[in-house]
Amino acid sequence: MPDQQNRPPRIGTREEWIAARKALLEKEKAHMRRQDAVLRERRALPWVRVDKSYHFETTRGPKTLAELFDARSQLLVYHFMFGPDWRVGCIGCSMLCDHIDGALPHVNARDITIVCTSRAPLERLQAYRQRMGWGFEWVSSLDSDYNADFDDPLGLLPGDAGETSTLNAFILHEGVVHHTYTGVSRGLEVLDGAYHWIDLAPRGRDEDGLEYPQQWWRRHDEYCDPAGPTVMSPVTS
Repeated sequence: MPDQQNRPPRIGTREEWIAARKALLEKEKAHMRRQDAVLRERRALPWVRVDKSYHFETTRGPKTLAELFDARSQLLVYHFMFGPDWRVGCIGCSMLCDHIDGALPHVNARDITIVCTSRAPLERLQAYRQRMGWGFEWVSSLDSDYNADFDDPLGLLPGDAGETSTLNAFILHEGVVHHTYTGVSRGLEVLDGAYHWIDLAPRGRDEDGLEYPQQWWRRHDEYCDPAGPTVMSPVTS
């Protein structure tokens, strides 16, 4: 069945639009109330004590998971897909992480630290961060078990899945780190503000004619590049 966005537009009167918009508003309110309930259930999940030691390479030297909190009590760690032998980072992760810097002052004010982690060497992460113009904290988990333990704690991915984008939430309670939540796949879409703007436009995502929905994505400095996006091929030298 074709999606509504591929159908000819329905032209109506202002009165018809107001009636239809009011009906949709009731559905939007119900959706928001359901979302609020889901968020309460998320906050009610049990906390799991993290006893294992994890170390990360940062621009200020090695740090433990507890030290990544940076004197705050809550920590969000996003696994940015950037394999140990990749030349550049994932396009989709790049699009999502374009939204972090603007949110940081507000998030930090709520006692929350955001950190990105990848398995690529730190120097390659820093070079790519400079290219993208980002300022958020980005650390390397190359020599850590962090990704093996937290990329798929629900056991939903095939054993050969390789790199995957995942967000994990932690809290520092009485000096002990606890794991509270993991978000994967479309559960991370809420972090991608561009899509929410697009959803408000008349044609919405307009992805039906694409082989796969993410086909139009580019890194923010590649939309006008006739050569297209940089391929995430392995480093050869």
